[in-house]
Amino acid sequence: MDLKELIRDVPGFPKEGIIFKDITTLTKDAAGFRESVDRIVERYADAAVDLVVGIEARGFIFGGAIAYQLGVGFVPARKPGKLPAETVRAEYELEYGTDAIEMHKDAITPGQRVLIVDDLLATGGTACAAAVLVEKLGGQVVAFAFLVDLPFLGGGGKLPGYEVFSLVAYEGE
Repeated sequence: MDLKELIRDVPGFPKEGIIFKDITTLTKDAAGFRESVDRIVERYADAAVDLVVGIEARGFIFGGAIAYQLGVGFVPARKPGKLPAETVRAEYELEYGTDAIEMHKDAITPGQRVLIVDDLLATGGTACAAAVLVEKLGGQVVAFAFLVDLPFLGGGGKLPGYEVFSLVAYEGE
């Protein structure tokens, strides 16, 4: 199945000059959604993963399904102020300014092996921040798994030393 055929391009969103890769057209397609989750699960079925961390918000869609299929727990990495208990925080650079993500302080037990999942790898800031949180809590990042990679934006370069896997890549599109 060609997953690219199920991903819609939205020109000019969120601002002029951007071509947004809309995965909601894939997630509403039962076969496409199942195929994307199954491919990631197949790759990491024997990786001794203990937890899946899903990055807000679309990483929750894939991360939860992947964790379920792997038979492991799921941990959300959320925007600041969204989690109710004590958190740890990692900031990352945006084009203009900074942002941050948080996890519960007790979300990961030292030594746990973690697969970090998100829908899209662009500049890599959010993914790198998720790795910082996992490691700050004593976890070990097994790999990053993405539905879509935009390698021309250099996100993989912010994740040296980590396995980075994606199902679909767009070169300069």
